[in-house]
Amino acid sequence: MAAEGSRGVLGLWLLAAAGLCGGVAAAKSPSCHEVRTAFQLRQIGPLKLVPDVPTAESDLQICQHRAPTCCTKKMEESYQAAVRRERTQSIQALNFELKYMIVGHITAFQEAFESLLHFAENRTSSLFETAYRPMAKEAAEPVKELFTDISLYILGAETTVESAVLRFFDSLFPLVYSRLINPGITDLSEDYTECLRLTRQDINPFGHYSKNMVTELSKSLWASRMLSQALSLGIEVINTTEHVALTKECSKALVKMQYCPHCQGLTLIRPCVGYCLNVMRGCLASVSELDAQWREYISTLEYLANEIAASHDLEIALTGIRNSINEAILHAQLNGPQLSATVDKVCGQPKQQEGNLSSDNIVPVKEATEVQTFVMAHASLNNKRREFINYMKRSRTFYASIAERLCDGDLVMRDSSTCWNGEDVVESYTSRVVSNGLKAQINNPELKVRGLDPLISNLIDKLQHFNQLDAEKAKLKLERWASRDAGSGGGRSEEMESSGDCDDEDGCQGSGDGIHTADILKDKKTHPENRNEPKPTVKKIDTTTTTSTVKSSSKHSVTGNGSNPAPSSSLVILTALAVLWHCPL
Repeated sequence: MAAEGSRGVLGLWLLAAAGLCGGVAAAKSPSCHEVRTAFQLRQIGPLKLVPDVPTAESDLQICQHRAPTCCTKKMEESYQAAVRRERTQSIQALNFELKYMIVGHITAFQEAFESLLHFAENRTSSLFETAYRPMAKEAAEPVKELFTDISLYILGAETTVESAVLRFFDSLFPLVYSRLINPGITDLSEDYTECLRLTRQDINPFGHYSKNMVTELSKSLWASRMLSQALSLGIEVINTTEHVALTKECSKALVKMQYCPHCQGLTLIRPCVGYCLNVMRGCLASVSELDAQWREYISTLEYLANEIAASHDLEIALTGIRNSINEAILHAQLNGPQLSATVDKVCGQPKQQEGNLSSDNIVPVKEATEVQTFVMAHASLNNKRREFINYMKRSRTFYASIAERLCDGDLVMRDSSTCWNGEDVVESYTSRVVSNGLKAQINNPELKVRGLDPLISNLIDKLQHFNQLDAEKAKLKLERWASRDAGSGGGRSEEMESSGDCDDEDGCQGSGDGIHTADILKDKKTHPENRNEPKPTVKKIDTTTTTSTVKSSSKHSVTGNGSNPAPSSSLVILTALAVLWHCPL
């Protein structure tokens, strides 16, 4: 009788399974063969965990359906690990194209920026090689450091434009003083050079040109720096959402939705659409809270990309470094006698070589033969920019619709007359389907959502901070345009040029020019390790060379060649900028 009862229970189970499958023929013998096959194919866990035949397992925590069952407690644990892995893989698959587009644009942006940076560095180097040959070799390293610092600033390093520019002029002044203003100096010791560096901060030999250069670069580089930060932030958002930990409630709900049917031998049945949406919206409630800030972030990206493409401020600022440095050097030479008198009082009088040191020198001049490559690189970047922005616009609702995307495709039953509702096979899901977001999950019938995930909360704060920062910068940008328009009739006044109208976010900070040289010299002797550390180098592109004749200056004289160096380069760069200005957006 006991055996017959047992066979009856198994028979009822098989009959129920056949009915639940919508008329699928029952298995020839009571077994868990299909469950074992699915368990193995999906690599859920060791096959030995799956029983050969249904059992009366009573300690199940999730799939608590009527006995007999093909599941065990160990299988439930393996199912929970499987849903965590599968959820990560599913989100990674959804993120793949979005991540690919952002990473691709990061690469294109960096390549175009490096091309422009190399172009501007080569132009600046040619200034010294054509007009200021006596200091060209020694000026190479400060020039390289300047452009390295600018590169690091745009790529998001914790530095400022002002510190980079002022450090450059600190290094430039000893060269200008000893090679141009007083070319007879022979004893340029380390201590004397350091004294000259620090004296620059007090006597300001380059006039307002150094501060003007800080202001113009800072105002022009902000969009590029912020775009670089924006792209990095986008990657951070994607990577973080891929690896947000599942809550226990979510893990159990996913097992119940995807694998509890297997316990009854129903390996082919799929969840009802509404049931899947409830589970996924509950599991991704925190992620969906990114929606508002993500939409704003996309608008920010579009604004920054268009700003860079339309204004060409970056190109103008970087290629204008050459002229700014030239004007600064000429200013120092014009004020040579006064500077010498002050320096002699502070640093003493070094040894000098007698006689006229003026001589003719044939020096190589780097021509801007890379302009065509430069223009083509930026035209290519414009095409990529349009493709990128169009795609990112389509991703505005990415985090609002992520649950729907996960429930699309093979996961749910759309064309079948039956589906799984978490308890049984039914014709339709009858429970309430909630909307996205944390607040809506209060009424979710499938799982409890306890609050915002801390990692997501941190991402929301970062996005919000970035979006607010961009709004503030845009306001400053509009104010700058207005000031330019107001002064466009007769050029910018000296007051406007030297106003220093820039802030910390632009890359400016409090000027160090008011520091007393004597105090710093004392500190430098006490702490010699505070001197400049070596910086990473920026690779230069190849250029062709021609020749030009220049004369070095005698004491307190001005080099006439410095006022109009390399006219061919100026003509070529103006042509390049004209082409860029008409690039279609």
